[in-house]
Amino acid sequence: MIQLSHNAQWVLLSTLILGTAAGIMGSFAYWKRQSLMSDALSHAALPGVIIGFAITGTKNLPMMLAGAAASALLGALLIHWIRSSSRVKEDAAMGIILSVFFGFGIMLLTLVNRMAGAGQSGLDSFIFGQAASMVRRDVWMMIGLASVVLLAAVIAFKEWKLYLFDPQFAKGLGLSNRWMSAIYMAALVLVIVIGIQAVGVILMAALLIIPAVSARYWTHSFKWMLILSALFGGGAGMAGTLLSTMGKGWPTGPFIVLAAASLFVVSLAFGARNGLAVIGLQHNAERKKLRRQGAVERGAPERGNSR
Repeated sequence: MIQLSHNAQWVLLSTLILGTAAGIMGSFAYWKRQSLMSDALSHAALPGVIIGFAITGTKNLPMMLAGAAASALLGALLIHWIRSSSRVKEDAAMGIILSVFFGFGIMLLTLVNRMAGAGQSGLDSFIFGQAASMVRRDVWMMIGLASVVLLAAVIAFKEWKLYLFDPQFAKGLGLSNRWMSAIYMAALVLVIVIGIQAVGVILMAALLIIPAVSARYWTHSFKWMLILSALFGGGAGMAGTLLSTMGKGWPTGPFIVLAAASLFVVSLAFGARNGLAVIGLQHNAERKKLRRQGAVERGAPERGNSR
C-alpha cells in the first residue's frame, strides 16, 4: 500500500479537484468548438507568470497567478480582435497568439533567470509543472479557485446548456450571450491559471481536452458528458499524482497527462458511443444482416422457378 506524506496528500486532493474542474471546462470548450483555445491561453499565460515574478522579485504565487490571468485574458482578447477585424480564421488566430506569447515568455524567462535569486524561484517548473513543489497555502488557493468554477458550472447548468446549444433562444429568454461568453472565458482562464503550477503551460491543454473527448465516446447526453469528463479529469489527476509518488523526482504533470491519455485509448476502443469495438460489432452485424437478406432474395426466385 502506498504511504503518502502529508504534503503528498494535499497535492493529491488539489490535482483531483483541478482535474474535475478542467474536465468540466474542457466539455464547455468542446461544445463551443474551442478546444484549441485552451492550448492557446495556456501558452499565453507564461509571460504573465514571468512578469509577476519580475515585479515582486520573489516567488509570490498570488502575484504570479494574477499575471498569468492577465496575460491569458489579453491573449483571448487578441484572438477575438484578429478574428473580428481580419480574414484570419479563429484557429489560425489561436496559433498566432500561442506561438507569439509562448516565444515571448521563453525570452522573458531567459532574461529573468539572470536576476539574483531567480534560479531558486522555480520559474522553469511553470513550463512542465511541478506539483510536488506546492505548499499548503498554494494547495488551498488552488482548491478554492477550482471550487468556484465547479459551483458556477453546477448552479448555472441550465444557462450553460442554453448558451452552448441555442444562444439565440437563450437571448430571447433574456440571457445575455455577452455576459455568458465573458463568464466562460473567465472560468477557462481561471482553470488554466490554477493548473499551470501543477501541470505546466504545455501540458495544461491536454488536461482540458482529453477528458472531454474521452467522455464523448461514452454518451451523447450533455449532462452525462460533463459528469464523465469531470470523473475522467479527476481520476487522471489522482492516478498521475499517485504514479509520480512511486519514484524519486518523477514529474506529476506528465503522469497526469499519460493517465488521461490511457483513459482516452480505452474510450476510443471500447466507448459505448462510437468506440472502435462498438462500431466494428455494428458493422459486422450489418454485414451479416445484409448477407441473410441477400440469401433470402436469391432463394425466392429459385423457389418460384421450381414451381
